[in-house]
Amino acid sequence: MTRHGGVIDELLAGTWTDPKTGQAHGILINDIVIADTLAGEAAALVRAQHGGQKLTVVHDRFTRKALGARVLTELRADGGTVDELVWENPRCTMDGVKELSAATKGADALIAVGAGTVSDSVKYATYTDGRTYSVFPTSPMNAYTTPTASVSEGGFKKSITCHSAKGVFVDLEVLSKCPKRLISAAFADVICRTTSQTDWLLSHLLFDTPYLDVAYTLLATDEDTMIAEADAIRRGEPEALATLTRMASIMGLSTSFTGTTHVGSMAEHMMSHTIDMFADPHPKSSHGEQVGVATLVMARLQNAVLRSETPPDMSPTDIPAARLEETYGASMAPTLVEATQKKALDAARTDALNARLAGEWGTIRAALLPTLRSEEEIDGAMEAAGCQRTFAELGIDTAFARQVVRDARFTRDRYSMLDLADDGGLLAPFLDTVQ
Repeated sequence: MTRHGGVIDELLAGTWTDPKTGQAHGILINDIVIADTLAGEAAALVRAQHGGQKLTVVHDRFTRKALGARVLTELRADGGTVDELVWENPRCTMDGVKELSAATKGADALIAVGAGTVSDSVKYATYTDGRTYSVFPTSPMNAYTTPTASVSEGGFKKSITCHSAKGVFVDLEVLSKCPKRLISAAFADVICRTTSQTDWLLSHLLFDTPYLDVAYTLLATDEDTMIAEADAIRRGEPEALATLTRMASIMGLSTSFTGTTHVGSMAEHMMSHTIDMFADPHPKSSHGEQVGVATLVMARLQNAVLRSETPPDMSPTDIPAARLEETYGASMAPTLVEATQKKALDAARTDALNARLAGEWGTIRAALLPTLRSEEEIDGAMEAAGCQRTFAELGIDTAFARQVVRDARFTRDRYSMLDLADDGGLLAPFLDTVQ
């Protein structure tokens, strides 16, 4: 079995040391295997994490065909009690998680075989039930290694802290055969590192909010290679897929280092959540595809603001409560208002921020500019990886696209370049360029 763990193997051993601080780091997951193939290996891998437990393999009808049936066969051949759930209507909602829990209540541990919906649902179900789980991914993404689950409740998507898998077992041969659109979406989701870091560091520099860059140090190990190998990733070449998978895994693990999802989830993710919550009808684009397009939008906005040697002139935050209620309904608007109030600028904070920007804009720019990649570089890499790069390619018309960019800031209490641009009078003219 040829493994491609890189720095992940060092994290598993607890021997990776941050070169900036000298601190050694480990992770909560017991084992992460990224291998050319895992054929014949499933039983040993699962036994090491769940030996003696009664298991249920959870997959949908597509992921059963892709990998689940093979995993099930190998586990049953190893002895013990192994049941199967072919989940006909997988959905990571509170109702879906309850359905999954009820259908698997006889198992001590669950083995998820699938992508984000199956993985996050199993993750949250086992957390609420006090059980454990491991996962065999069928597409490359960061959901497998994060100790959070993205769960919808009442139409509002939440990132809920729960627990990590015991083992994450990636078969690159299986990933190479998944729909190319899923590979491109994973690339698009991971390339948001640049815009997320810029947003998070901006919040730290302006308001002294907590910020840790250890995950970014880890991501830098593979990011340049991933971008250079974008075309090979699209073609499904194993070495290139291994690079993408390491990047996605580290992005997911970042929550373990920082205690937050800020590392890879800022304004670009707020835009994706806005699409998922409010598009009617939904364009059927995936989370990663949406994040990729939003990353390009944010890269353009961030570069435009930070290229200016003159800081924006900030005004107190105007939360358009009446418009939000008219647009999104009386049940949703209070949640949007409450989230925004937590980061809103009143008159006193505005005066303090303007004074800080006037005196420190050069220093702030100097700190933020190295975190950026240009829109042109990101766009070229995404094109090579086969990603959608415009809202139109997602099936979203111009009017709603501009609404998404305008209103995404209201969906979470995280301060981003959207907030700075809007309160600084720069977002409205920028919206005219969004297509």
